[in-house]
Amino acid sequence: MPGEFRNEPSVTLYVGNLPWSVDDSQLRQVFSAHGDVLAARVITDRDTGRSRGYGFVEVAAHDAGSVIESMNGALVEGRELTVNEAKNVRQ
Repeated sequence: MPGEFRNEPSVTLYVGNLPWSVDDSQLRQVFSAHGDVLAARVITDRDTGRSRGYGFVEVAAHDAGSVIESMNGALVEGRELTVNEAKNVRQ
């Protein structure tokens, strides 16, 4: 979970084209089948609380490549996911 101390390096993945119904726990569950998920978060609208259709999954660095390969293009509730390494835009 976020805020926990972990010794292993991790990679944050961007997950786009999420179905509106997917929440944090469902996102974690879908990705857990393909690697060690450290955290999963669906981004929601501040005012409405509704999903914005994308999220982030933090995975163990040693699993990142295989998780991206397995999940990019995977169908979740009829929607094809876009999965890649998240870009750090904060400077």
